[in-house]
Amino acid sequence: MPTSPAAEKATPRFSRLPGYLHLSDIQGLAQLAMQGALGVTDLVENVQGNVYKAVAAYFGPLGARFVDGMPGRSGIKAFGITGLVYGSVKGATRLAGGAAGALLSRAKALQGKKTPSRRREAMLAALNGVLGDMLLETANPLAISMSLRHQGQPLALDKAALAQRLTGATGKVLVLIHGLCMNDLQWRPRGASSALHPAHDHGLHLAGELGYTPVYLHYNSGLHTSVNGLQLAGLLEQLLAAWPQPVQELTLLGHSMGGLLARSAVHQATQAGHAWPAQLKRLVFLGTPHHGAPLERVGNWIDAVLDKQAVTRPFAKIGQIRSAGITDLRYGNVLEADWRHAGRFVSVPDARQVLPLPAGVACYAVAATTVAHGAGPLAPVRHALSHKMVGDGLVPLESALGRHEDPHRTLAFAPDQQWIAHGMGHMDLLSRPEVSAQLVRWLGAPASSPPGQRAG
Repeated sequence: MPTSPAAEKATPRFSRLPGYLHLSDIQGLAQLAMQGALGVTDLVENVQGNVYKAVAAYFGPLGARFVDGMPGRSGIKAFGITGLVYGSVKGATRLAGGAAGALLSRAKALQGKKTPSRRREAMLAALNGVLGDMLLETANPLAISMSLRHQGQPLALDKAALAQRLTGATGKVLVLIHGLCMNDLQWRPRGASSALHPAHDHGLHLAGELGYTPVYLHYNSGLHTSVNGLQLAGLLEQLLAAWPQPVQELTLLGHSMGGLLARSAVHQATQAGHAWPAQLKRLVFLGTPHHGAPLERVGNWIDAVLDKQAVTRPFAKIGQIRSAGITDLRYGNVLEADWRHAGRFVSVPDARQVLPLPAGVACYAVAATTVAHGAGPLAPVRHALSHKMVGDGLVPLESALGRHEDPHRTLAFAPDQQWIAHGMGHMDLLSRPEVSAQLVRWLGAPASSPPGQRAG
């Protein structure tokens, strides 16, 4: 039966959406758009209300009659004309958002199964890194659930399924853990390869050179590191119990935040009495901010400055949209105790619990600096800048190498288990062949760990 032109016009043109998006993604983005519109409305209302309060203060009791002085309120009376306007905008926004969500929910059946897309995975990873805790709290379909993956697809953690998916699996298990706003497919960046710097997937390279079987963690990097660490501890227990071959050794390789997540998982698994830490032989950290990243500390300082003045205080809320995963990077939090007793956006000194590197595990640290290695009269200056300020562009060398001005917090990496990559940025650590070569040198040798490894 042919449809009328009017009916065709009313039918949503989902084929015009970007091909890599799923309808659930559009639903999640619509939900975010509604929340964003409400947030902007609240911001404008609060700024206007604080201006009202500032002006009314000059007129004493007379001025107080024209503002809402209740604690926590915007300053604009809900039943005045201005309050009515803001209320109407919010009501219309919620109504439109609800209608769009209902329409998209009914339309899911119209979309067939889609193959994985690097563009979609990158979009989801970035959103989860910045807003992941909020996405989870609001049950947004964009929120990523943690899984161990192979070739971009989740692994079912039972022996039969793993034997079918990981044909030729060996007893040497390698788990690669990505960083903030990243995903498991980005261990081999598309388009990053060149004749001078060919891209490497460290997992595949170590599989070919040393016989490892790599699996890749996929997770919501916007959650607290301790929350993700607890989930990872449980997943690794399931993975090794279901591994299709007798496990000879387990190695964890973490990039950036992924290294903090690995440390958190080892500690929490040990506390819970899991079996897998006994099989963990090596921990490798690539550009991990063991003692935090300066950009997050700058962001926290800006929040504090904006929050001091009534008129600018609402703008501090914009910076406070960033996720728990990001704020954990201020000092390098890995445990719940590191953040439980203080607000995420409160300026407080570093109060992390002292946490040793795991005993009996060989731990390796790779740090990068964008400053090229060289000699000459300015070499000492370049060296000082690269260690204290520049680093890999995101993480200072001292933080990546676990060094701290407080000796009790310094991570005791053995000298021969540290390596500085000169002329590289933070993301270069994911795929440069020089890094792969260093990993082969380390992991191809017998594992050893220095005695008396200390805190971080």
